[in-house]
Amino acid sequence: MGDLLDRGSAFLDDQRHRHMSRTVVYRRGAEEKEVQVTIGRTEFEQADDAGLIHRTESRDFLIRTADLDFGSGPILPRAGDQVRETVGAQVFVYEVNAPGGQPPFRYSDPYRRVLRVHTKHVGTES
Repeated sequence: MGDLLDRGSAFLDDQRHRHMSRTVVYRRGAEEKEVQVTIGRTEFEQADDAGLIHRTESRDFLIRTADLDFGSGPILPRAGDQVRETVGAQVFVYEVNAPGGQPPFRYSDPYRRVLRVHTKHVGTES
């Protein structure tokens, strides 16, 4: 019969990918690829030396792990990669990054099908 939760997770991922995604360009150095993503967000909290809590919000891009492939096998996101999102005539540029020494991505499901890539807006092009 197989793992019922695994099959359910695959079904939900397929529905998310079909009905809640848009195309962006993922770039690492000179290589780039169009991928389908779902937009999300993560709030990070970090205490400074004085004990004050600072909150930072990341724009997250949920990407299928298998889709992040430039031709020699899937890669994992790393700090400095870019996600370029076109909205109308503008291109919003996001850099893969997470505050406070956090990893720049995490798996979004227990089966490692989907990456949740944390980014920071670094520019807008017309």
